[in-house]
Amino acid sequence: MARAPSSAARFEVLYRDCYQDLLGYALRRVDRPDSAADVVAETFLVAWRRIDEIPPDRARPWLFGVARNVMANQHRADQRRVDLAERLRQELARATVIAPDVPASLGAAFATLPEADQELLRLVAWEGLGAEDLAVTLDCSVNAARIRLHRARKRLAEALEQTSIITPLRSFDA
Repeated sequence: MARAPSSAARFEVLYRDCYQDLLGYALRRVDRPDSAADVVAETFLVAWRRIDEIPPDRARPWLFGVARNVMANQHRADQRRVDLAERLRQELARATVIAPDVPASLGAAFATLPEADQELLRLVAWEGLGAEDLAVTLDCSVNAARIRLHRARKRLAEALEQTSIITPLRSFDA
């Protein structure tokens, strides 16, 4: 009496015999090679999970049916992403951005800072991040975040001194 091949052995034969056919099938139906690779991978994942349900004499067409379903699922997921992106675009088009009320001298000084300093100061002033949160955002230690913030504030103070109009004190004779 012949012994039935193990599930792993059956899967290996199925993979070896059908991989190229499935890849060609997917490549002819999707717009990107990486999407075709995803279809084939997902198809064989389903085949592995359901190896005992695959009809031995109809394994190849069964795999094509799975691949068809995988592509349909991908198409639906892609369409959901497109729809969501469109809804977000519409929502953001209606959003109102309120610029912070900043004195002109501060705005001018701020504009002279390097972009890294500007972003650091925005994260603290506009987003309300403390040193610990800043460290997470910048992917650095809390101490490094504090040092960077201190240096950015110092550069801002120096820029404010340079951009401010300083009027000399005048003495008035009575």
